Amino acid sequence: MRSISDLSKHDLETLFDHIQAAIALVDRDGKLISWNSVFETGKRQYPNAERLQDLFLQRDADLVRAKLMEHDKEHWAGEFAITETDAAVLCDFWLIPARNDYKIFIAERIATEADAETMVGKLRKQVRLYQVESEYSKKLARNKQIEMEAVLAQAQEVAHVDPLTFLPNRRTIIKDLQSEVMRAERYRSLFSISVVDIDNFKMINDNYGHPVGDEVLRHVALLLRDSIRHPDVVGRYGGEEFIILLPNSDKHAAAEQAARLCREIRSHTVRSKDHEMRVSISIGIAEFKVGEDSWHSLLKRADNAMFTAKNNGRDRWVIGD
Repeated sequence: MRSISDLSKHDLETLFDHIQAAIALVDRDGKLISWNSVFETGKRQYPNAERLQDLFLQRDADLVRAKLMEHDKEHWAGEFAITETDAAVLCDFWLIPARNDYKIFIAERIATEADAETMVGKLRKQVRLYQVESEYSKKLARNKQIEMEAVLAQAQEVAHVDPLTFLPNRRTIIKDLQSEVMRAERYRSLFSISVVDIDNFKMINDNYGHPVGDEVLRHVALLLRDSIRHPDVVGRYGGEEFIILLPNSDKHAAAEQAARLCREIRSHTVRSKDHEMRVSISIGIAEFKVGEDSWHSLLKRADNAMFTAKNNGRDRWVIGD
């Protein structure tokens, strides 16, 4: 049986092109030497990129530069473009030393909640390791403390973010909803919510497959996130449903936003591999009633209004009683 060392350059290139992770060979400064087809898919969004750090946002580029200077194998999590869309996805990163001062960069997509939980476990294991190491070396304690805090921040982010859409996950958006309801009750302030559902989503999955369905979810999530005002928050409630929190807004302001979101979604084309399609959304709205509502009753009224919108023909919004 042949060993890895017996494989030719062509054999390795063929192997790497059949791996779903993005892989690139870089030098110590991050200059891109070669890469596989998955990495090329994301690189098309940055045609002028010459170094690995050029493919990251500025806040992450400094971290990548620092890790390139290390001599050991490096492991972290963050955002990276490995799809044909404009949206970056959550990835598990490795930077592995190779011969001639080169390094192998690997970005593997975290696609499910199970993957995200596994990533959190790995990050927490790193934290424990850094804690032990810091006790043995005062000289390295400060550096390890900084790195430990960065890993903790990554673990915290992964635990609260939906890995598919990059929006706050169900647990986080419900927690935020509960906090906003308490604030509105205490200060007798305005507060409304919208429940958003993608129309005919099951048909999309059945006709085109779940990977295309996932692309539709990411596309709609990105549009919702970029189309709401700054104080508002959108999160993934589950499946094809999203929740938008609108502090200091009554049901009429929420309705204006809903009308705009319906227009925005229907005007965009979703492109995934060989498929192009238009999608629409149905929205249910509810305004918080001080002294009457709990977070659960408020959510139920908005959810019922959303189903009314679907029963009335979809691609519309309804204000709940």
